[in-house]
Amino acid sequence: MAQDHKKLFIKTWGCQMNVYDSHRMVDILSPLGYKMVETPDDADMIILNTCHIREKATEKVFSELGRLKPLKEKKTQQGSKALLAVAGCVAQAEGEFIMERAPYVDMVFGPQTYQDLPEMVAKAIGAYGNARIVNTELTTDNKFDSLPEESHDQGVSAFLSVQEGCDKFCTFCVVPYTRGSEYSRPVAQIMEEARRMISNGVREINFLGQNVNAYHGLDKDGKVWGLGRLIRELAELDGLDRIRYTTSHPRDMDDDLIKAHGEVDKLMPFLHLPVQSGSDRILKLMNRKHTADDYRRIIDKLRTAQPDLALSSDFIVGFPGETEEDHAATLKLVEDIGYTSCYSFKYSPRPGTPGANMGGMVREDIKTRRLQELQALLNEQQQAFNENTIGMTLPVLLDRKGSREGQMHGRSPYMQSVHITANERLYGQIVEVKVEKAFANSVSGSLITQDGKILTAA
Repeated sequence: MAQDHKKLFIKTWGCQMNVYDSHRMVDILSPLGYKMVETPDDADMIILNTCHIREKATEKVFSELGRLKPLKEKKTQQGSKALLAVAGCVAQAEGEFIMERAPYVDMVFGPQTYQDLPEMVAKAIGAYGNARIVNTELTTDNKFDSLPEESHDQGVSAFLSVQEGCDKFCTFCVVPYTRGSEYSRPVAQIMEEARRMISNGVREINFLGQNVNAYHGLDKDGKVWGLGRLIRELAELDGLDRIRYTTSHPRDMDDDLIKAHGEVDKLMPFLHLPVQSGSDRILKLMNRKHTADDYRRIIDKLRTAQPDLALSSDFIVGFPGETEEDHAATLKLVEDIGYTSCYSFKYSPRPGTPGANMGGMVREDIKTRRLQELQALLNEQQQAFNENTIGMTLPVLLDRKGSREGQMHGRSPYMQSVHITANERLYGQIVEVKVEKAFANSVSGSLITQDGKILTAA
């Protein structure tokens, strides 16, 4: 359309899939004349891309909508219209409620529907009668077929969505209800996107999915590929240096994927494999369908295949019915495994999930104390891992400028944040760094030049 650019503001909460979705919304809206801006002030379209995982997620959305309402009213007073939209998982779960409680919202659409944005925008701006839109269909159509090519700068490390949805139905989780059942993109579609990403300067690809190791996409001959096979294919592409994937489920960690950790050099020695609890009783209540020892055996297999593997996980503290013995079992699992970084949370019920209706809710002060105990142990392990890399020389992919002048930030193979003093022209390069200092969440060191000289430390 030959017209002035319209301003688009997107606020994104939650998982990396939401970040990916927000980027694709930008791509979809670009042909309509929308360009991203940094603030919602004077924006022609504001999208809140929401997450339903955290406590009081819906209330946080309404709070944000209340702050945005005056901006929309100001635009109206100026004789134009600002579209206000709620997208993502809260939109999927609470669509009609949002429209009822916030009548100034123009569009509510779930994560499976944003490929229909052009039509939704056309209806909302008056082409079809100034309609208010609620689109929360969980269709079986492949939304990825409808998406345009990526137009935004993805940087040197980028996510590539290969799988979406989940069929596991853990009792604490809303994902099967907001993202739908598991869907895997065809191999050819993924590889085509990967080639485009590499040609645009991407050197590290992180396969993305709600349950990414459940990937079961079809190749051109109609044969089903698992994630291990897909990783091996990706590793053959020239110009790509690193491969990662997130997030996984223990039940889908099959032998071929485990072998890939030892056989594919480009697959980084880091894995995020959520376990949630170390208690078999709690794991059963969570409907995880694996035991703590099942998890230990998987880790043993992985470390046999790749002895250098660094591990991360997710933990929920204070699930309904959790006792001190259950909590102790979780601490024991953490001690047995040894992690480099983890995410840990106090349980909070998600409306519509089985966990929300369970008895035996744990008191808040007990949850707080248990979380503190768990995080103290996890932080100790993370600090120890970082300290153990002091003196090592690690290949670091420099992916952005650091917070200080003359500083660059990158990632080690183990997903550590690494800070060094370096020239900006090294952006996008994999450089050798001698680690000299370790902190709780990062390490710093000195750049080693090609002739073996050590430059000043960060």
